[in-house]
This record gives sequence, C-alpha cells and structure tokens, in this order.
Amino acid sequence: MPRLAAASLAGTAIEFYDFFVYGTAAALILGPLFFPTFSSVAGTLAAFGTFGVGFVARPLGSVLFGHIGDRHGRRPVLVASLLLTGAATVAVGCVPTYDTIGVAAPLLLLVLRFLQGLGLGGEWGGAVLLTAEHAPPERRGLWTSFPQVGPALGFLLANGVVLALSAALSEAQFAAWGWRVPFWAAGVLAAVGLWLRSALPESPGFLEIDDHARVPLAVVVREHGRLVLLTAGALAVGYAIFYAVTTWSLAYGTERLGVSRTVMLTCIMAAVLVKGALTPVAALLGDRYGRRPLCLAGCAGAALWMFPMVALLATGEPLWMFLGFLGAMTSFITMFAVIAAYLPELYEPRVRCTGAAVGYNLGGVVGGALTPIVATALVEHGGRVPWGVGAYLTGIALLSLGCFALLPETRPVAMAGAEPALDRSVTG
Repeated sequence: MPRLAAASLAGTAIEFYDFFVYGTAAALILGPLFFPTFSSVAGTLAAFGTFGVGFVARPLGSVLFGHIGDRHGRRPVLVASLLLTGAATVAVGCVPTYDTIGVAAPLLLLVLRFLQGLGLGGEWGGAVLLTAEHAPPERRGLWTSFPQVGPALGFLLANGVVLALSAALSEAQFAAWGWRVPFWAAGVLAAVGLWLRSALPESPGFLEIDDHARVPLAVVVREHGRLVLLTAGALAVGYAIFYAVTTWSLAYGTERLGVSRTVMLTCIMAAVLVKGALTPVAALLGDRYGRRPLCLAGCAGAALWMFPMVALLATGEPLWMFLGFLGAMTSFITMFAVIAAYLPELYEPRVRCTGAAVGYNLGGVVGGALTPIVATALVEHGGRVPWGVGAYLTGIALLSLGCFALLPETRPVAMAGAEPALDRSVTG
C-alpha cells in the first residue's frame, strides 16, 4: 500500500502540475500575449475561457479513459493519461504568441488545453481506483487520500516555479520567455511519473470482474444516471472554491488591488500547503465517522465562509487574505479528502472507473470552468469588495449541500477475517 499510494500521489501531482500551471499563466500573462487586441479585462476573460476548455474536456477524458479502465484495466489508464497531458503541456510552452502567428496562436492554445483536460479526465479515476481497490476497507479513506494530496503538491510545484521565475526575471524577461519554462518542465516530470508507474500491479478489483461491461458509459447512463448528476452537483462547490482561490483571486489581487504577484502567490500557496497537510487527517475522520457527514460539514462551512473570504481578500493585506483563503481551503478539503473513497464506493466494480470519473469531472465543468469567468465578470460591475462573487460561491455551496444530502453513506464496516483487498459489500 505505501508503494501504491506513493506512485498514485506522484502521478496525480505531476498531472495536476500540468493543469495548474496553465491556470496560473492564464491569470498572469496569457491575456496580453495571446489576446492583445482585447482590453485588460476582456483579455483575462478570454484567457480564462481557454482555461475553462480544459474542464469541458475532462468529462470526455473520463468517458474515453474510463472505457479503457473498465474494459482493459486501471493500470493502462495511468500511463496513457500521463503521456497525453505531459505532451500537451510541453507543447503549450512552444506555441508562438499572437504577435508572431496571429489568430492561430490562441487557437493552438485552445486545442492543447483541450488535450490537457482530456488526459486529466482519465488520470484521477485510474489513480484513485488503483489505490481504492487495493486498500483495506476500514482504511480506504486514508489510503485514497494520498492521491488527493497530489493536486496540492502539483499546485505548489507549479506556482513555486512561477514564483521563482518572477523573482529572478524582469517583467520583460518573464513575458518574453520565462512563462514558458514551467510548461517545458512538464516533460521531465512526465518521464519521472512514467518510471514510477511502470511496475505497478493491476487492481484486484478489476481482476475479479467476470462480466465486463461492453459499453461502460451506456451502463452508467442507464443504471446510474441520477447518481452521476448528484455527484457532479455535490462536487461543484469544491472546484468553485479551489479555482476562486487559486486562479480568480490571483488575477483579482494583481489587477484590481495592485498586490504584487509574489505576495498573492505566497498567500495562496501557504493556504494550499495547509490544505495538503490536512488531507489525511480529514480522511481518517471519514473512515471513523463516514464519508457523507464530512461532505455535509464541508459544504456548510463553505456556505458560511464565502462572504468573509471575499471581504478579507478585498483588504489586500497578506495576513487577512491568507486567513480568508485558509478558511475556504479547510472547507474544501473536509469534503474532498474523502471523495476518492466515496465515489468508487458508490459504483459497482464493472463500471466504477467510468462512473466515478465522469461524476467527478462533470463537477469540474460546473464549478471549475465557470467560476473564474463568472467571478471576473461580477467584479467588473461591482465595488471594491466583490460581494457578487461571495453570493455566487455561496449559491454553489448550497447546491452542493443539497446534492450531498440526497446521496447515501457508503463507509464499509470491515468484517473479522474478511479479505482486505476488496470490499465486495460496496457495489453501488
């Protein structure tokens, strides 16, 4: 289990590094370079639009790689998704700007962002299921929390590289070539991830399936359609919180409040660091008290905290901004620490890779793709304190709270002498 968990964590960290480095670049630099004929706000909105395309592609990636995972095994998904995402990320760093090739530049950016999302849509399901289906039932929440730490590490790595480059380079150097370096680094990280995953065993949950679904998506839609929609709505708030803090607030702080890029990145990274450290703690609570109570508590906390968060952000003071981000991230991880155990437990093994991943990534379309765009538009027509953003995030939190309330509890109870590798009592 430690080796499996470590390989899953490293892989998700690398994949999410690729995904997050684009979000940071979209907030800081892609607008002027790829949409120079737009106004400052319109350029940021356009950059966030290409950012959102990755989220639209993620459910499609879930369908594609979920089919592979349910038909041919979880392990092939990990290799193929990592290759696709890594190659697309490196290619983003090689795209000429608008001044060089005109309108072809943003179009290429759009295509590569779509491929990034396609790869990431397959990554989460494969990594989580390989860990979940090996884990003993009574500690499934804890072991599956390690892949959930991966996004925090990927974000810290992506923003750490950008922060270092921002400190070392002038504005002109960063705009000319410095922003490309984090994308090129993805090639090295992908090679490391492929090496780590090369010797992983196949999931016992997959090996014990006798009746593989011929078309997993058809089975999911026919037999689990309501469950997919509920999980997508339930997870929307997590995406909305995360990208409001890590992507939208970065653009808002630097452009509207005049806070330096370094200060904003430091505040955000500090909150994400604490979030990553709290992930196994929240997962242990999920193993002890259940998945659903943690999710409901996280949603309720988010609904109560969104207005204080935007008020603290609007101060422009590093300590207050950090506290605002920290409260939001604590609510977020209270839910998402247990999601990697919760979603697989909701679906039967033969369509688990497709069902869990599609629900997870559809939530990203609602919460992740739209939030930076909607928040930027709301700020443009509001005052210094972005109350409209607070109202929008609170609304999503209440929507997710309602969806979680309609989902069942799944926490397995380990039986004495039961085989720990697979809990057959949880079939959706």
